[in-house]
Amino acid sequence: MTSPPRPDDAHPYLRAASAGIRHHARALAPSDVDPPRPMDRLHIDVLHAHLAALLQLLDRLADHTRPPHPAAGRHLATAHTWLWQATTEVHAAFHLLPGTPQADAETSTCNPERVPDGPPVLTICQRHLTAGHAIRRKTTPTDLRPHTTACAR
Repeated sequence: MTSPPRPDDAHPYLRAASAGIRHHARALAPSDVDPPRPMDRLHIDVLHAHLAALLQLLDRLADHTRPPHPAAGRHLATAHTWLWQATTEVHAAFHLLPGTPQADAETSTCNPERVPDGPPVLTICQRHLTAGHAIRRKTTPTDLRPHTTACAR
């Protein structure tokens, strides 16, 4: 006979991911000693990967919640759409940040049909395109307005 899991033991990986984000946010907070540093492409690429993983999680949660609890499922679906819009803006910010001269020449525009050259050069575009295909299967263009992706083929 096993005892039911305690609430604080539920979803340890998700709790660890949240703790990691909180730690990183605190580490980036301006201090009296160090001036704030602007974000680089690697930070934005990792953040985009996290948002894309959250998109998949929210999508599955909405799908599993909707049949027994339609109203809650609709709220999760709305959160999924809004998270997609945030992910799109992070992708756009990636392309506006300076990189190495070679990376700038290769990624000044989003060309998802090219093979990724390794992180963070173009992997963010491939990930964004994959996430975009998934969200477009479940949402209407009206749901996504005014935000659109620059990675549309």
